[in-house]
Amino acid sequence: MSSPKNPKTYAIVKQLLAEGNAGELQKYFGSRMEFGTAGLRAAMGAGISHMNDLTIIQTTQGFCRYLEKNFSDLKKRGVVIGFDARAHLSSGGSSKRFARLAANTFISQGVPVYLFSDIVPTPFVPYTVTHLKLCAGIMVTASHNPKQDNGYKVYWENGAQIISPHDKGISQAIEENQEPWPQAWDEKLIDSSPLLHDPYAMVNKEYFKDIQKQCFYRNINKETNLKFVHTSVHGVGHKFVQLAFKAFDLSPPFAVPEQKDPDPDFPTVKYPNPEEGKGVLTLSFALAEKDGARIILANDPDADRLAVAEKQESGEWKVFSGNELGALLGWWIFTCWKNNSRDTHAIKDVYMLSSTVSSKILRAIALKEGFHFEETLTGFKWMGNRAKQLMDQGKAVLFAFEEAIGYMCCPAVLDKDGVSAAVITAEMASFLATRNLSLSQQLKAVYDEYGFHITKASYFICHDPEVIQQLFDNLRNFDGKNTYPKSCGRFKVSGIRDLTTGYDSSQPDQKAILPTSKSSQMITFTFANGGVATMRTSGTEPKIKYYSELCAPPGNSDVEQLKKELDELVNALEKHFFQPEKNKLQRKTE
Repeated sequence: MSSPKNPKTYAIVKQLLAEGNAGELQKYFGSRMEFGTAGLRAAMGAGISHMNDLTIIQTTQGFCRYLEKNFSDLKKRGVVIGFDARAHLSSGGSSKRFARLAANTFISQGVPVYLFSDIVPTPFVPYTVTHLKLCAGIMVTASHNPKQDNGYKVYWENGAQIISPHDKGISQAIEENQEPWPQAWDEKLIDSSPLLHDPYAMVNKEYFKDIQKQCFYRNINKETNLKFVHTSVHGVGHKFVQLAFKAFDLSPPFAVPEQKDPDPDFPTVKYPNPEEGKGVLTLSFALAEKDGARIILANDPDADRLAVAEKQESGEWKVFSGNELGALLGWWIFTCWKNNSRDTHAIKDVYMLSSTVSSKILRAIALKEGFHFEETLTGFKWMGNRAKQLMDQGKAVLFAFEEAIGYMCCPAVLDKDGVSAAVITAEMASFLATRNLSLSQQLKAVYDEYGFHITKASYFICHDPEVIQQLFDNLRNFDGKNTYPKSCGRFKVSGIRDLTTGYDSSQPDQKAILPTSKSSQMITFTFANGGVATMRTSGTEPKIKYYSELCAPPGNSDVEQLKKELDELVNALEKHFFQPEKNKLQRKTE
């Protein structure tokens, strides 16, 4: 309160002090937002537990000092900063203001800043880091979180999201740099600084040039009669998906008029998250019916994710799961590579990646076709960093995906990218249409050839960390101390991997191969019937998530029986392991 620079947050705190409202003050000032590998994610508002001018300045001061320690040439190379369209009237916070304050912090220390002059999709930031060989990138966005939230996402010089130990190092540096530096609040100073650069025009040109390397059927694109609807769900994606279609010589998709322009209130949806399924796509279905479009492409508000829906012969709409679209894109990108590769030996250097909670369909395709498949921990920070390691060894990483509708289809961006994924999906659909195949029919063909992979994922909401801890402790001490469950209802457990403790029953030394993290909960159960189920906590939301899959070898086409078996396994998992009534967990609502 000693130097109030933001009148709105100052007024909120002043009012609480006047009322002597200790409870609310505790909420605002009880604990600082935790800086993790996902950066920051919290509601906008007053106090150190929220995203506001002061916490952005403090975070950036810490990040700046940490970069100075790690890069002797920081003042030569610089950083990039992008932002989405989020804004919060009552606290005066907005992504643009936060981005400008962050830029001011770096410029005050003589560090060049490439600050986008307008809203951009999140993938433009990692793209710019790589393209301009910068030291780091910051994207101010809360992606698909509720409207009151914002976030601060950080990329390292390799173009991938940070992983440990950088999060701990940055967190420590933030603690050491709490006092705002002189002129920290005066973001207008940057406008006249020679250290400020705007990469907007350059990246808009170069990014679309780079993704065209994934365009293989330009003539089909020009001729196709297939119509697409696109929604950016009140986010940043509209303009960029239009430009991507143009780059691929596709006719522009019909944009959902009520949702195409950025609006921080997200007025037409309960949650601005296409992952939530049909509820977010209601207006898209209506427009598609009106204009005769068969395929809907939906980005989340920062355009790094993509959901796809297709009209079926029955007139129903099918919304593809992240795993189903991952199977289609994996098949398509490999097929395009195979058809365009002149060197038959090159396949030994081809890789695809997916996260450990995603479908194993890429593993099945890799086994049959002869390329490499690797799985990583959950999240694109792991896939992006691993992809960069492989690329530095001369390998070709064609594709990476996670079930949470995130796809990396183009090596120029080492993160999920909903813009390139949208246009590559459109080209795939246009190509299949020339063979009289729909996306759904091709998906069945992929499963027929490589084996059916049936998946089911959901979550429970729980706001009490103690309940979550107790739930996982119970699983680790199920029949006495340090004993995991031997069965789940009628399903026998054949293997357990606990990436919180590092235990893996399938390894000779019982130690997990994938990295472990004590700060997040994650247990995977393998069942005697071939099913796999993972339970984990979310890093950014108050959710306990689960992912389940049943894989069948090629030739087993009794899909309905497989689905029934998986449904029963999931019901048992919910009943015996989650115990929602006992733990007062709130179910996912459609």
